[in-house]
Amino acid sequence: RRQRQMCIRDRNKEQFESAKNKIIGIKRNRNGIGTLSEKTVHAILKNYYEPDEDYHEIPVNGYVADIYRDGNIIEIQTANFNKLRNKLDVFLNDYQVTVVYPMPYIKWLSWLDEETGYIGPKRKSPKKGNPYEAFYQLYKIKSYLTNPNIRIKIVMMNMEEIRLLNGWSKDKKKGSSRFDRIPIEIVEEIDLYSLEDYMQMVPIELAETFCSKDYAKASHLSIGMAQTALNILTYTGTVKRIGKRGNEILYNINENV
Repeated sequence: RRQRQMCIRDRNKEQFESAKNKIIGIKRNRNGIGTLSEKTVHAILKNYYEPDEDYHEIPVNGYVADIYRDGNIIEIQTANFNKLRNKLDVFLNDYQVTVVYPMPYIKWLSWLDEETGYIGPKRKSPKKGNPYEAFYQLYKIKSYLTNPNIRIKIVMMNMEEIRLLNGWSKDKKKGSSRFDRIPIEIVEEIDLYSLEDYMQMVPIELAETFCSKDYAKASHLSIGMAQTALNILTYTGTVKRIGKRGNEILYNINENV
């Protein structure tokens, strides 16, 4: 029950390529990265999950939904989940809302010189993305996660990140700003559509009884983030607190979920 489906079907790959080409385009691929009114990850995913633009940016009860179709809303949130709260307060009363959260899996980094427009060669980051890090954002909307109308979709993507050479260090990289992220492919989609689905966020390596240190080791999170994750998983009923061992809180997986 705790294993995730790691593959993306061919049909979905074709749909993603179509959305990517629509936003980036052949000219943009040849002539470099231009500026868009909307960041590229957001724009591509909006077209991936709803190719028909007639359903994009629809006013709903005083707010604008990224996608609205047949009573269902999709919100694509690349960061700052706290900004979703006002929308969720309104949308969840009447509609099913899917919050899509894109995260980098394998990332290539390149640098843009604003003065010349030159983009340097790509360098592959040694660090791979970790879907458990999504708990940092999910905590910001924790009180909404048990609402039957909300669904979370974590999208792990290989992507190129372009940063501006505007930092404070000598090489202008430390303290720099991110300019854009260009998706290359979707690696994994993790659907948290029901409370039962949060079992996917419990590493299968964990023993029957475990503490936050055990969760941190299995999920490759810091202790602080592991505690945040377990706070949410306790809230969703995925795990339960069963006592303490010294100062450590002990948890069991709730197999009745």
